[in-house]
Amino acid sequence: MKIYDKISEQSRAGRKQFSLLIDPDKYSTEQLLSCIAIANRAGVDYIFVGGSLLTENTMRSCVSFIKGHTELPVILFPGSTLQYCEEADAMFFLSLISGRNPDLLIGRHVEIAPLLKNTTVEIIPTGYMLVDGGRPTTASYISNTFPIPADKPDIAACTAMAGELLGLKLIYMDCGSGAQKPLSPEMIRTVKKNIDIPLIAGGGIRTHEQVAMACRAGADIIVVGNVIEEDPELLLRFGEAIQNLA
Repeated sequence: MKIYDKISEQSRAGRKQFSLLIDPDKYSTEQLLSCIAIANRAGVDYIFVGGSLLTENTMRSCVSFIKGHTELPVILFPGSTLQYCEEADAMFFLSLISGRNPDLLIGRHVEIAPLLKNTTVEIIPTGYMLVDGGRPTTASYISNTFPIPADKPDIAACTAMAGELLGLKLIYMDCGSGAQKPLSPEMIRTVKKNIDIPLIAGGGIRTHEQVAMACRAGADIIVVGNVIEEDPELLLRFGEAIQNLA
């Protein structure tokens, strides 16, 4: 089964899914091995790999290492076209629909399209939406766009609807790496109510209560990253919080 088909099937069934986001720049080999081992026990469904800005050329080796230590699907979450490698199982083909930077709406996509057209990596067209998480993030700086205000769920919903009508298959709503606060339940609920495609939610999630809250609000996939770099054991608590909702 293709990864997108699995995501859609789980979404239709109301089963919440859990993803670990790994920034290759932030893990040593030992840390990565330990984190993957915990992810295998914690009920993680997917491992996303990528970041807004990578300063080390480690994407390919990171993905290969992960693939060698888990059977979990590895999905590229690329901050640029440089973050592509054929070792991954799938790739979110991100269009930054919350911003007005043409390079990230369609420009860079044109550059890599010929390569992706012939790849064996599963390509998943994804509407990426940055939401204000309480402070400027690398994602907003690098993308040169303003995030959607945290108190404007109607803007977020209309943006997500537009992405769906354009034919995008997923909506990835994110406060960005290092956000002070996560997406509000109201924003998640409003967006989910207005679209018929799966919704991914991430950024600023630091507690199992926030994980459960995002699930109850309607997110189909919960993504955690920064906090796991600090304490990988939290994956177990987060996984348990999701499983308890079943």
